[in-house]
Amino acid sequence: MQIFLIIWFLLTGLSVAFVAYDLMTNTPEMKVMKWGWVMVTLYTGIFGLIIYVFSCREPAPYAHEKFIAPLWKQTVGSSIHCMAGDATGVIVAAFITTQLNLAMGIDSVLEYIAGFVFGLFIFQALFMKDMFGGSYIEAVHKTWYPEFLSMNFVMAGMLPVMIILMTLDPLNMEATSLRFWGIMSLASLVGGIFAFPVNWWLVKNKLKHGMGTERALGKGGEILGKTTMNQMPEQTEHILNISTTSNDRSMEMMKSSVSTQNKFFVALLSILILAIGISTAAYWGDLSMQPKGNMHSMKM
Repeated sequence: MQIFLIIWFLLTGLSVAFVAYDLMTNTPEMKVMKWGWVMVTLYTGIFGLIIYVFSCREPAPYAHEKFIAPLWKQTVGSSIHCMAGDATGVIVAAFITTQLNLAMGIDSVLEYIAGFVFGLFIFQALFMKDMFGGSYIEAVHKTWYPEFLSMNFVMAGMLPVMIILMTLDPLNMEATSLRFWGIMSLASLVGGIFAFPVNWWLVKNKLKHGMGTERALGKGGEILGKTTMNQMPEQTEHILNISTTSNDRSMEMMKSSVSTQNKFFVALLSILILAIGISTAAYWGDLSMQPKGNMHSMKM
């Protein structure tokens, strides 16, 4: 297992380096999404790289807008944006709580709160406020619902993985162990898989933005400037259309036709999925378990 984890993290480092370099030199992704892709690849390793190549990496100059247009790729972008905030909050909280020697049940509550805070107040509202007229308060108001749904599904996937695998050996809870970080990586991957269906629903119903491009959404949804357009005469019309469509989507997202009843139903469904995740973790794992260091101190 130790050898496998060493190989895994070496491949992860190479994957992160490739994604970061490609985003800086080739793919015109939005700035917030560049950070999102790097962070999610850090958490999911070579799987993040594979997903990036097939859903986001620009295959040819000025082809990014068309390449990311399919709904499934838009959903991948939405899920990556979600995971960048939610998984980061969960992992940061998990690292801190292990240092405090807290029981896994308490860890889980704090991890959920941290994931929601990171996701909503930083990756959603702060980084996307330009799409809501530059108002942070308005951005929080418009993004709390999709963030709530996403967080519930992410945690429903991450929680059982973390608790069940850590229950197998208290050493798995030690942040100094490669196994701890291996579990965080696997949990992030599973959380992303769980998040995909609800993000598909959110993007399809214009409740959340999907995959973007800096040429259309990179400056708050602004249409390309004349200078940029003149530099690309053959691609101008296509990209201008994409940019205009992106602006329209920004407005449509604020005017989604999804009924309050349907929103409420999906919110309840997300809570149910989260409850199933918690129940699974509690049944197959031990919510009362503490890091080994704490157990030693208790014995003394």
